[in-house]
This record gives sequence, C-alpha cells and structure tokens, in this order.
Amino acid sequence: MNMETDPESVRQENRPDPSARERISLLPLLTVNFIGTLGFSIVLPFLVFLVNRLGGNAFIYGLASSMYPAFQLIGAPILGRWSDIYGRKKILLFSQVGTLLSWIIFLGALFLPVVTLFQVDSEVLGTFAFTLPLAALFFARAFDGLTGGNVSVANAYLADITEEKDRNRNFGKMSISSNLGFIVGPALAGLLSITAYGEAAPVIGAVVISLIGTLLIIFYIPENKECSLEGPVEAKNIRKVFGYEIKECRTVRETGKPSFREVFKLPNIPYMLGLYFLIFLGFNIFYTAFPLHAIAALDWGIAEMGVYFTILSGLLIIVQGSILPRLSKRYSDASLIIFGSLMLGTNFLLLIPGNLFLTYLATGFFAMGDGLMWPSFLSLLSKIAGKNYQGTVQGFAGSFGGLASITGLILGGLLYELLAGRAFLLAGMIIYVVFLLNFRLRRFEKELKY
Repeated sequence: MNMETDPESVRQENRPDPSARERISLLPLLTVNFIGTLGFSIVLPFLVFLVNRLGGNAFIYGLASSMYPAFQLIGAPILGRWSDIYGRKKILLFSQVGTLLSWIIFLGALFLPVVTLFQVDSEVLGTFAFTLPLAALFFARAFDGLTGGNVSVANAYLADITEEKDRNRNFGKMSISSNLGFIVGPALAGLLSITAYGEAAPVIGAVVISLIGTLLIIFYIPENKECSLEGPVEAKNIRKVFGYEIKECRTVRETGKPSFREVFKLPNIPYMLGLYFLIFLGFNIFYTAFPLHAIAALDWGIAEMGVYFTILSGLLIIVQGSILPRLSKRYSDASLIIFGSLMLGTNFLLLIPGNLFLTYLATGFFAMGDGLMWPSFLSLLSKIAGKNYQGTVQGFAGSFGGLASITGLILGGLLYELLAGRAFLLAGMIIYVVFLLNFRLRRFEKELKY
C-alpha cells in the first residue's frame, strides 16, 4: 500500500470549504467587537474629568489618550503578521487578555495616592502636575495599545470568512456592533458614575466586560485555519518568518523580502494607507478636542457627554443598519467613500461656534459621513489587499491609524488649549483633503475588475 500523500491533496483538504466559510456565524465575532468597543467607550464621558482631577490639563488628556495608539503602532503589525502565521483566534485571544489586564491596572491607578512627581507651567503646554495615578494610567493605556491588535485581527478574520460581494455589508455589521458598544458604553458610564463607587464603577464595568470578551473568544470564536502556520516559531527565526508569504494552510513560500517592503509593493496599498492616516488624524483631533469643547463652551458634565455619544452612536446604527445596505447595492464603495467624507468634513465645521443646536445637528452629518465612508473604505481596502495579505495589511493599517492617532490626540489637546473651538477647523480641512483624494479610488475599483 502506498503511504505517500500527495501534497496538493493535503493543501486542498486544509483549505476552508467556501460553503463552510459562509456557515461560520458572524454573531460571536460581532459580539466580541461590541464588547471591545463597550469596554473602551464606557470611560469616554469621564476620562477628561478624571485626568483633570488627578492633576492634568488638556495637553495631558491628549497625551494620555495617545498612549494607546502610540504603542499600538509597535504591536499592530506584529500581531497582524502573527495572525497570518498562527491563526486569527490565537492572536485575537492574546489581544483581548492584554485589554483585560490593562483595565485591571487602570482600576488600580484610581486607588493610588495622588503624589506629585513633577509640575509644569508653560505658555504652550499649560499648567499641570504629573502625579503617580496619572503615571499608572499612562502605563495602562500603553499596555493595552501594545497588545491591542484585536480590531485589525477581527477585520482580517471577517475578510477571511466573507465572500467579496458581501464584504461591504459585513463590514457594515461590524461597524454597527461597534456603534452599539458606543451607545451602551457612555450610557452605562453615566449610570454607574452616580453610584457610591463613583469613577471606579465604570472601570470595574470595563474589567467585567473585557473578561466576558475573553471567554467569548475562547469558547465561541472558531479558528478559521486559513493560511496559518501551526507550530512554534523560534526566536532566532523570527526575521526569517517575517520574510515569508503565507500561501496555503500549513505551508509557506519564501519571498525574500521584509514584510514592510512587501506590503508597500502591493498595488495601491500605499495610497490607501495614506488615506487611512489622514482619516484617523482628523478623527482624533475631534476626539480630544470635543470633550474639552463640551466642558468649556457648553458647560457639560458626565451625564450630558453620555447623552451626546449615545445619540451619535444611535444615528450611526440607523445609517449603517438601514441606509448603507440599500445604498451599497446601487453605488460602489468609492462613491460612498467620496460622499461620506464630504459629510464628515462638514460635521467638524458645525462644531466650531459652540452652539447647542449646531452641535446636535452635527451628529447627523457625522453619522451619515462616518456611517457610509468607513465600512466602505474597509471593504475596499480588504479587496485591494487580497486574501493572502489580509492580516499583514490590516496590521499595517492599524499602525498607520495609530501614528495618526498619536499625532491627532496630542495635537487636538494643544490646539484646543491655544485655539478653543477653532481647532475643529483643522479637522474639517483634513477630511476635505481626503474627500478630494478619494476620487482616485474609482480607478482602483476598475483595476480590481480586470
């Protein structure tokens, strides 16, 4: 009897059956994504108040917010590449455990004595005291960022199990699950903050939520096994592994090129990553400046901030749940990206006056802009990346987003310290530049058809 096995038959056996791929339920993945967003958004309404209470100011708030993307810049491409090699589930679990530990550290920071480590009085940076709890808070955000590849890995997993024709719709579902997290998180924070536990209550909630997310990944997220290399990789071979392209399950083909160069030689990927950077830059100027603006111009507290983010996320769900699926059948990804970026840029300009009516009117522009643009952008990026580079490209996209977030979050705090509401003008101008650059995406779509 011939005991030899045809290598091609082994590869065919290990490939996911397309019909089986379609049977993989999105619900566990969407739930994990929801929980991840919920764990983050639950601290949004009170983080700026917490930083101020612990001795910080607008600059320190922006700097603290930038710790996550700064260290994600280091971790995301590595985790994305490892997800191509070891499989999505293992790296998704690793990332979620990191998030859980980071929230435990964050919780511990609230119980540290407020000991001043140093003080600064500057015309540019403002006046602040850097205290021991702030240092622990900085470390917690940095640790979460270093292990925070769950979004890019989840996007790669979704691309793995989704047919090309369904990607826009399924990325829309991912966005809806994220926005549900943004609805429940701030609302829950507002309720928990008025309890006897005060600021600690939302953080305890984030710890519990992260633990639930970890258990969901362990028991309900299947390993898709597409294009992953089983077995440990020795430290001495790490550089060699990064020079491989995963072509078949449990097989590799040496490319002889480092992953960074390899990704940037893919057609149209550098342009897409450049757009990714600019979009995140505009967003993060907003995310730092808006809470400061709401306190200074609108005299909002935690409750008002929670209501605002809840309404904003609710509108996003309406757009992505009912409007996006209909429009995606009639219009291309590029067309939706172009229109969405125009709406999003206008939203930022409406925030400049600090008027209550215009602030809530802007939520409609934000929801329509982000709700149409971002899922469509992710869909187009996944199509351009191709099956074999999903994890790597998503990891690098996460790093570009991280670099933009670092810049935007720090810049947003500084700009608001200097310019107040006029800081939103820069965010709007950046997105308008993206709007003009997006017209080239129509050519990218045509190239995908040939």
